[in-house]
Amino acid sequence: MNDQRLSAIVETALLKKPSATLPKSLYGLYQSESDKPRRRIARQGIWLSFVMYLLFSITDAILIPDVARYSITARVLVGLIILPFFEYQYHSNQSSNALDLTCAVGLVVAYLAWLFTSLPTDYTVNFSYYMFYGCIFMMGANLFFSFQFQLSVISSTAILASVLTALYIFPGSATYRLTLATFYLSCFAFTTYVNWKLNKERFSVFLNAMKARIRQTEAVQRGEALLKLSRTDALTGVANRRAVDEKLRDFWDDWQMLGMSFSAMLVDVDFFKKFNDFYGHQEGDHCLRLVADALSETINKHHGFIGRYGGEEFIILAPITTEDEVAELAEGIRLAVEDLRIAHEQRRDGTSFVTVSVGAALVRPRNDGKLERIIHEADRALYTAKASGRNCSRVFDPNDPFTSDESENVAALLRMATREKLVSLVYQPIQHIASGETEAVEALMRLRMLDGTLVLPSQFIPVAERTGAILDLGLWAIRTVCQDLLMDGHVSLVSVNVSPIQLKAPGFAASVAAILSETGVSGSKLAFEITEGLDMEMHSDVLRCIADLKRLGIRIWLDDFGTGFAGLSWLRLIDFDTVKIDRSFLHDCDTTRGKAMLRDIVGLVRNRGHSVLIEGVETDEHVALVRELEIDKVQGFHVGRPVAAKQFQSAYAVNPHLHGYRKSA
Repeated sequence: MNDQRLSAIVETALLKKPSATLPKSLYGLYQSESDKPRRRIARQGIWLSFVMYLLFSITDAILIPDVARYSITARVLVGLIILPFFEYQYHSNQSSNALDLTCAVGLVVAYLAWLFTSLPTDYTVNFSYYMFYGCIFMMGANLFFSFQFQLSVISSTAILASVLTALYIFPGSATYRLTLATFYLSCFAFTTYVNWKLNKERFSVFLNAMKARIRQTEAVQRGEALLKLSRTDALTGVANRRAVDEKLRDFWDDWQMLGMSFSAMLVDVDFFKKFNDFYGHQEGDHCLRLVADALSETINKHHGFIGRYGGEEFIILAPITTEDEVAELAEGIRLAVEDLRIAHEQRRDGTSFVTVSVGAALVRPRNDGKLERIIHEADRALYTAKASGRNCSRVFDPNDPFTSDESENVAALLRMATREKLVSLVYQPIQHIASGETEAVEALMRLRMLDGTLVLPSQFIPVAERTGAILDLGLWAIRTVCQDLLMDGHVSLVSVNVSPIQLKAPGFAASVAAILSETGVSGSKLAFEITEGLDMEMHSDVLRCIADLKRLGIRIWLDDFGTGFAGLSWLRLIDFDTVKIDRSFLHDCDTTRGKAMLRDIVGLVRNRGHSVLIEGVETDEHVALVRELEIDKVQGFHVGRPVAAKQFQSAYAVNPHLHGYRKSA
């Protein structure tokens, strides 16, 4: 009987529907569930009852001394017969029903043995009172033991019949016989009813316990299903990223503590985007499922683990000890997918079916001892496989110069940048075109290597965002701006570029507020530039952070407008103080079409009520065009090149209002 069917039957039984006929299997289950405790209760009951039975030998000797030797002998004989037989049944693991039957027979026999050996007594008055104690046997049949209702009725009926027979034999008055018979009948009715209620209650307790157990089982099954669902990729059926991270940690811990070597392999389906675009998403999904199945079948032979690591990328973890074994397994994985011969006619590399590129790495002793290292090395090996023409496998070789990754060096450099003073800020002026005054300056970050070589922002900013180093660098930049130019009032406004990573980070606005409080700088002296070209998500955390920053008085500028994907959406959702138009639109104005586009963009921004700033002003012609389009502010080499803070401080010493700061600065 399945849990769902059993649950329905239990619910019906608990509701006690009159028309409901409960299946025998439910009662059978009740018997099975209660068998062990009933056997224990029966054993305890029979031994305790016979101890009490023998103790009543004392009252035999006092109340009916003339027949006491017979009644006491009968008591002992009953015990010597029933108890060994019961113990034999118990140790033979006979059912609780068999044990209860023995107890019932023993109870009735014990009563009969006492009753009919005591009847011949000459102490009739004593015995007339003593007979009332026989109700104890009836109570035992119904209350002391846990007999089922039918057995208790039969045994108590036998005792009642014995009493009525004894009354017929016993030379008592009619009043006495009526009184004792009435007493025993009342006792029979009362104890039988109580036994019926107890059995009914026991069955109800069983049903409720069964119901609770079924619900617990269902809850556990749902929990296991949800856990499996939360750890399984819905499309391919292999492990998802969460399960991969946990399994990777397990493999890593075994390697660190037990020395159990393993390999990590990244498997990427070649030219999958072309496959998806040409054959459609349904066929693309089917392709991924077939690939996942082939990979699973291959890796299961090696007691490995497979998960989906990205869109068309899988990760495989396998217990392997040598690089030769890694290379062999990686090639086996590649061949397993190639053997599927899934048609892929959109490739232009001479192959007409789906293949994969495999990058593998084997754990090895390292100075850093970081888990992420092996994944990074597998990724570098995968990059090498793709660069080698795809449909091949590569194993990471730490001694191969072609597997070096410049971004890893940059990431290492960023980790020590602030501590070793490898990062600095330069400041470029922003001029109000109508007044000619320097209205603000923009802080620009610079990074140099240990040998003094400069690293371009286009190289280190993406790495800083990918590694999370941008969070510390960003706060460092804000604090440095406040200390360099704002604490002493060298300039009235400084703009700082803020990464979307920072806006998404919890507590960013609070950290900025702490810096403002620490330096004593008003938030109105800061402007944060958000680059819309990064296609940043419009989720509530970002919008809430921007709102918190604006409450601090910080101005929010939209940087590089026109180069990204969400510019118009940002203009609709956020009340920017200034919109910076990307330099490319100004430099395209040597054509009529380019000039018209810039005019349209300026009109759009102005109609939204934002101040307009354009970058890349480098010539007098640019300045003239900006004036013609009535753009508010400009920035570029024609206005001033980026310089260090000390040069701004020197300019401030000459002209505290910075009105004289021009291109010559």
